[in-house]
Amino acid sequence: MASHHHLLAEKALTLLKHSPHLLRTLSTQFTPQAASHLLLKTQSHKTLTLEFLHWAHPLPFFSLHPQCLAIHLLTKFHLFKPAQTLTLNLISTEPKPSFTIFESLKSTFHLCNSNSSSAFDLLIKSYAQSNMIEKALTILNLTKSSGFMPSVLSYNSILDAIFRFRVPNSAAKVDELYHEMIRSRVSFNVFSYNILIRGFCGEGDLEKALGFFDAMEKMGCSPNVVTFNTLIDGYCKLGRIDEALGFFSVMERRGLAPNLITYNAIVNGLCREGRMKETGAVLNEMISKGLVPDKVTYNTLVSGYCKEGNVHQALVLHAEMVHKGMEPNVVTYTVLINSMCKAGNLQRAMEFVDQMRDRGLRPNEITFTTLINGFSKQGFLNEAYMVLKEMVDGGFLPSVVTYNALINGHCILGRMDESLEIVREMKAKGLEADVVTYSTIVTGYCRIGDLEKAFRLNGEMVEKGLVPDAIVYSSLIQGLCEQRRLTDARNLFEKMLSLGLSPDEFTYTTLINGYCKEGDVNTALHLHDEMVQRKILPDIVTYTVLINGLSKQARTREAKQLLFNLCYEDSVPDSITYDTLVGHCSNAEFKSVVSLIKGFCMKGLMIEADRVFESMLERNWKPNEAVYSVLIHGHCRGGNVHKALGLYKEMVQAGFIPNAVSVIALVKGLFSEGMSEELSRVIHDVLRGCLLTDAEISKVLIEVNHKEGNMEAVFNVLSEMAKDGLIPNSEKIAMAGS
Repeated sequence: MASHHHLLAEKALTLLKHSPHLLRTLSTQFTPQAASHLLLKTQSHKTLTLEFLHWAHPLPFFSLHPQCLAIHLLTKFHLFKPAQTLTLNLISTEPKPSFTIFESLKSTFHLCNSNSSSAFDLLIKSYAQSNMIEKALTILNLTKSSGFMPSVLSYNSILDAIFRFRVPNSAAKVDELYHEMIRSRVSFNVFSYNILIRGFCGEGDLEKALGFFDAMEKMGCSPNVVTFNTLIDGYCKLGRIDEALGFFSVMERRGLAPNLITYNAIVNGLCREGRMKETGAVLNEMISKGLVPDKVTYNTLVSGYCKEGNVHQALVLHAEMVHKGMEPNVVTYTVLINSMCKAGNLQRAMEFVDQMRDRGLRPNEITFTTLINGFSKQGFLNEAYMVLKEMVDGGFLPSVVTYNALINGHCILGRMDESLEIVREMKAKGLEADVVTYSTIVTGYCRIGDLEKAFRLNGEMVEKGLVPDAIVYSSLIQGLCEQRRLTDARNLFEKMLSLGLSPDEFTYTTLINGYCKEGDVNTALHLHDEMVQRKILPDIVTYTVLINGLSKQARTREAKQLLFNLCYEDSVPDSITYDTLVGHCSNAEFKSVVSLIKGFCMKGLMIEADRVFESMLERNWKPNEAVYSVLIHGHCRGGNVHKALGLYKEMVQAGFIPNAVSVIALVKGLFSEGMSEELSRVIHDVLRGCLLTDAEISKVLIEVNHKEGNMEAVFNVLSEMAKDGLIPNSEKIAMAGS
């Protein structure tokens, strides 16, 4: 019988050498034994071996034994990629257990005079890459116990797989394997350390990753660009951007050139932290080194500007990337759509949806949910349900977040019964109502004054094991205050504090308003005091409520001083100074200062507003766009156009872009004063700063109407451009006073 297999092998070998196309005549009668015999005969001839494997690979006779021989031969020829492909195919199609495959690989090792354990490394790597990590570990141990020495490749592949496939208790498994490598005296390479650093950064354990970075250096293994990129990205994703920049400097000092991935990680970190102004310097440095921003850079920046509320700059960058032939991705379009929905510009949001489809991109679950939320918030429930239908037809299942958006829409319209019907529909589909669901409905009941149902729903929420959040308590407190049940409201507020929930400015302002309505201004002021001590910054609504409360009690001078005295060192109330107040918000772009200036502007107290502005300058605090915009708008409304124009010039010189509200107010003011030359200059600046191709028609309309003296048309076009995001319109604080 053996001679029969040998004869078949010899016949096939002859055909391989002279007429390989005739090998197919042997397909049905060829045997595994013949295949093994032929491979052993050709093991010194790479070309013949490869030609045979090309013929044999898909045929039934090419079973476990000849496949193991082939893997050894391919590694012997240093053809690791085809050897890996063959090994992956073997473990996915061979029904025999991993032990049997290992034994076959072991028995064929000596037959082909192999002196390398590469075939065992490939078997381990194949199991690891196929998410069969326990089998990979079993083969690793079998390889060692059989006298072979697995290389670092085997260990690296298992380490990588543990992280990649998110194996339960991964940290312990990695730690165990790492110490096994040390015990076995495996020589770690840069890939080993990079896998460990990337893995722990991916799990958010940056300290562990840094520990391996230190170990790497102690072992004399030099970190490469990938190592630094991974750690820089890890710092950025944890919001530790300054430390990321420090690591970036270390990288450069060591002579490693940052690449596009490095800069994209830094840009992403800055965007995450809302430090958009700093991205410009990073981009300039990047370009100066010959690196060209790619679609990742643009997508990150567009998302960052959208999150910051600077839709104008996001749209400019979006237009720029499209012009350069870069494709915005679904995430970019989704954040643009979300920004338009937040701005109430649903028409523009739908235009972006159409653009997505034109580019062959499909909206995802988040895109659909964003649109549903946008329509629901404005009470357009028919449109919201149309989007929901399209979402379901597209194969996406609505999530709890999707349903919560619809529930909110019904609650806004006071259609409470329908909102409860949606909760029942959710439950029928296996989705449980969450804290947001309940807080939305509780708020809805409070809004229509049905506190009985609101409290009943709150009780039901607690029974289900859901802890009411600050929004629920704030809504209930507001409902009680509106019914003048201040004692109950205060008791609920104390309960909220005892549960460790943090009230916000809305909660405090609600209570302050309640006490002011009852004429108890002293308690209201005490709450204001407590609010600031808790480092919760009063907003303009809070101060307006207090001023109105004081004014009703004929304490008008005190009402005016409440805001005015905050400019100085006098305490309002005792021990709370203006500096303390501003100090609490130094990282929030002087939110309280803008609110303070805006409060004066709303009351027409422009001298006081200017004194706050001067106080800022004396303290070497640099005003931002919001401060300038509020003052320009305030002075225009107060008739001091020259002062407004001076601030406008100062703002532009400082590199800030005036927002739509301040620009339109200034244009109207200059026109009223007959300051034609200055008017032309401002309009020219606006049009020059508007880079979007979408704005070309609007720009022409402005130029034509301005030349013809039709200023009403100019104002209308500017207003429409602002609504469409074609000129900056992002400073919400400035807009609120218009």
